Amino acid sequence: MKFPEPHYVDTNGIRMAVYEQGPKNGVAVVMCHGFPELGYSWRHQLPAVAGAGFRAIAPDQRGYGNTGGPKGPDAVPLYDIAHLTDDLAGMLDALGIDKAVFAGHDWGGMVTWQMALRHPDRVAGVIGVNTPFIPRGPIDPIAGMRMVFGEDMYIVYFQKFGIAEKIFDADAARSMRFWYRKSAMKLTDFDALPADQKNLSFLKSFDTDESTWLGTQLLNAEELDYYTKAFEKSGFEGGINWYRNFTRNWQLTEGQTEKIDVPCLMISAADDIVLRPEMTAGMENHIADLEKHVIADCGHWTQSEKPDELNALMTDWLKRRFG
Repeated sequence: MKFPEPHYVDTNGIRMAVYEQGPKNGVAVVMCHGFPELGYSWRHQLPAVAGAGFRAIAPDQRGYGNTGGPKGPDAVPLYDIAHLTDDLAGMLDALGIDKAVFAGHDWGGMVTWQMALRHPDRVAGVIGVNTPFIPRGPIDPIAGMRMVFGEDMYIVYFQKFGIAEKIFDADAARSMRFWYRKSAMKLTDFDALPADQKNLSFLKSFDTDESTWLGTQLLNAEELDYYTKAFEKSGFEGGINWYRNFTRNWQLTEGQTEKIDVPCLMISAADDIVLRPEMTAGMENHIADLEKHVIADCGHWTQSEKPDELNALMTDWLKRRFG
């Protein structure tokens, strides 16, 4: 099925591009993308969820694709967790939806879990794809990452405004080919590497010849063209600004209750070296109604790497819990 054209809603000061399939009277399932992704990143899930009888919705979120967002150093705080979750609540208002099940991958997963805490009256259920619920830590997360991994770790590197986006904006197609690759190794193989090869300094590889990049390309020519045009339109600044709010988000969530009282599904990928399956340990302390699964032989880009397995887990759970 062809990916739908967007329609637009006004929410929280932005004009959000929304992609929909399925019956308008079905239970709404909102799919939230991460970096560097788009609503299009759910292209395999949208028709499957719609075909199961649900109203499947995938927006381009703040800073991305046909939504875009504010630019410049002064706009960085406009990408904090309050804005990202308020965007989605406002989208529901504009669509006339009271509550939705929220599914999120990568950064979209962080937003989805926070939706359940910040807007609990709008959330019927949560599906985490790779991204577990992570309770607020005792120290500033950027300080912690810097301490463990050093300055070259990609999230720490992203903190410098204007640097990473300039690199990626120079050739959006090359940037997409760089990011969208199937993991070259199992998690156990990664763990066996020397410490200096495990500091998540991905961007060091970006300057090397493409023929030396690890892993196989995930996007076909049509998909690469779609992503390339979208990021040529929006640039990478908005998406990277999400990372620049780790510290601000940590400050904003101080004292926040961390209990989620709706049905939740957690789907991990066995070989995601950043969002590792063992990170789901302890989620039960915050979520009473939790079901967990792990997709074997799958790296970070679960929606593209293992679409059939992900679709089956999502639709089975949705039909059991909300059908």
